[in-house]
Amino acid sequence: MTDPLILIDTRGDGERRTRLITLNRPKQLNALNDALMDQLGAALQAADDDAGIGCIVITGSEKAFAAGADISAMQSHTYMHVYKTNFITRNWETIRRVRKPVIAAVAGFALGGGCELAMMCDMLIAAENAKFGQPEIKIGIIPGAGGTQRLPRAVGKAKAMDLVLTGRMMDAQEAERAGLVSRLVPLEKLMDEALAAADLICALSGPSVMMAKECVNRAFEGSLADGVDYERRVFHSLFATADQKEGMAAFLEKRPPKFSQS
Repeated sequence: MTDPLILIDTRGDGERRTRLITLNRPKQLNALNDALMDQLGAALQAADDDAGIGCIVITGSEKAFAAGADISAMQSHTYMHVYKTNFITRNWETIRRVRKPVIAAVAGFALGGGCELAMMCDMLIAAENAKFGQPEIKIGIIPGAGGTQRLPRAVGKAKAMDLVLTGRMMDAQEAERAGLVSRLVPLEKLMDEALAAADLICALSGPSVMMAKECVNRAFEGSLADGVDYERRVFHSLFATADQKEGMAAFLEKRPPKFSQS
């Protein structure tokens, strides 16, 4: 039997817990191939469908979150093959349909597809040894899983052009200054920090968390006016929830809220 390409664990002791997904191709520095992305997509969907899960964390090894897509698997592809098989769209895009928050806990290399996968997540917590980049230009292609679109939104056009056109790597400190990284922590504290953030999210009202994620994502997909209108409608709708009543009552009564997730 071959080793599983991802490892799945559930962490936390509350009513809603964290699903931890670890990329598991250590000899290949977690290079992302079709089989791994199929398994990752299935794991993400299962976690999203599980009412007992409040947050998802994706991580790799201390050496590499994911060093890129598997070049050996792609080298012989033809245009008609990637078009007919819906390459990348078919399985990489599953994460875009996940409604619960997804945290990337990144150590080591996050290059090419690995950087793109990290950027697909909702929060990116990086260890001090993390390195990011889109080096596809060096092998005669361009980023194909959103790198040319998400990177400018995260770090601005100038920095994105620099990284995409030269293929250079950006260390964790530069990534934090540029706005790519949510938090920068020592390597030995990476998982503790990511899981602690996930625990905080799990303790909150699930409907509010999912709607907040939708609203922030909407900010990147339309005009400011449309985004504010969308936010306002979602804000209004939360006054129909039991969790809004409980949250505000708890605040006024100076006690912890007991959210019913409804």
